[in-house]
Amino acid sequence: MNADVVVVGAGPVGLLLAAELRLAGATPLVLDRLARPTSEPKARGIGPLAAEALRRRGLGEDLAKFQEQGLADKARDHGSEKGHFAQIHKIDPDLQEEPERTGALIWQPDLERILTEHLASLGVPVQREHEVTALAQDDSGVTLTVRTPEGERRVRAAYVAGCDGGRSTVRKLAGFDFPGTAPTSVVRRLIGDISGMERLPAPGWQSTGMFMSAPGMVATVEHDGFPEDREAPLTGEEMRDSLLRVTGVEVEVTAVRDTLRFTDVARQAATYRLGRVLLAGDAAHVHSPNGGQGLNLGLMDAVNLGWKLAATVTGRAPDGLLDTYTAERHPVGAAVLHNTRAQSALLRPGAHAAAMRDIVSDLLDLPEVNRYFGRLLNGLGTRYDLPYPATHPLTGRPCPDLRLTLPSGVTRTLAELAASGRPLLVHAPSQPEIAQAAAPWRGELDVVEATVEDHDDLSAAFVRPDGTVAWASGPGPADTTTLTAAFHAWLPPA
Repeated sequence: MNADVVVVGAGPVGLLLAAELRLAGATPLVLDRLARPTSEPKARGIGPLAAEALRRRGLGEDLAKFQEQGLADKARDHGSEKGHFAQIHKIDPDLQEEPERTGALIWQPDLERILTEHLASLGVPVQREHEVTALAQDDSGVTLTVRTPEGERRVRAAYVAGCDGGRSTVRKLAGFDFPGTAPTSVVRRLIGDISGMERLPAPGWQSTGMFMSAPGMVATVEHDGFPEDREAPLTGEEMRDSLLRVTGVEVEVTAVRDTLRFTDVARQAATYRLGRVLLAGDAAHVHSPNGGQGLNLGLMDAVNLGWKLAATVTGRAPDGLLDTYTAERHPVGAAVLHNTRAQSALLRPGAHAAAMRDIVSDLLDLPEVNRYFGRLLNGLGTRYDLPYPATHPLTGRPCPDLRLTLPSGVTRTLAELAASGRPLLVHAPSQPEIAQAAAPWRGELDVVEATVEDHDDLSAAFVRPDGTVAWASGPGPADTTTLTAAFHAWLPPA
């Protein structure tokens, strides 16, 4: 074997997955077909769940470096720091149930640099200019045929994880079904030198689509005029023609520095695992970027899969652990496709969609509706179905960054205690029965005696490596029977 797991794709999802695998004791190998990371901005922010996951790995300060500039960019572009649903910028962070749980505004290339450095610190290099051209799996592993500058080579691993984007080669070679819906809109954006911009109308809705602009940048949203070749780069002529269709004004693009074109096609792999091949990120699901959910969704795929796959390849997984990856993450992906399709419907031109947008805009003035849409987009409403009773409201949900006071009087946050990537059990000094129940698994998790300072209804929690609360208890005697069931579900046999 060349590695326990070959991760194909060195974007944010592949980099984070490889890091999670290494932290959990597996040996990953990362391959990417590009000679260097792309400078294309793509996403420019992650939601609270992904930000919390990175803070748990000690990357909070790195994220914070980009936050102030990100807020300035957002306010400049949109005139508001509020979130949006279908470009209705009314989702107010101050109205949300957990306003302290924040994401991070960071351009994707900057995030990739942070994750590349994080992965390198764990001793895992990225092998670039390595393009997968064939895949064959058997009962004991997967063999990849890889094209490199030195010629073709074979790479063997116990498992392969496809993190290679929406046009995933791994997904196609392994034979995953990828059903979904055809695009209804196409977005074009060009940065360069544009003559005649002063004649363009004010940015906003036009009769045939949407037009946006900034100094040296123009963008359109159309609901027809799809390119014949989606793989071909956006040209100045194509951008000029799109502007003419949307605004009725002809301009001249004299220089092109950066372009982007994408549609709202929505597809999701029928399963995220076929034998020894798994998918994460855009390889598993593609959808409209409305609401800024795609990068957050993919990164949470990575943290959910990493520890489970590592436990499997190192022989420490309880029965069926790897199957819970699809069981937990597929419904989350489906929910994102659902709400982005709704946003696409609201963004269509015409009187019917405009009427619905007006009604949704009015509804967003109601605090509870605002919170509903906030949960829809930030992922904080995610709750996994667990194979035992949920005895506390936090069970199955992403754990907030708890503030914990140790017996020494020192205060720590959950993120500070979770940097190792191991399962974590926190319990109050008044609950020794919890430590007793955990005794058979002490080698497999970190046990911390501490008092939870910021949640009155919480005195103990068993937190999985991905930040999910596997079990929780309020003050008083703890339900150790369910806690033991949680240990059996997520940890190696005692």
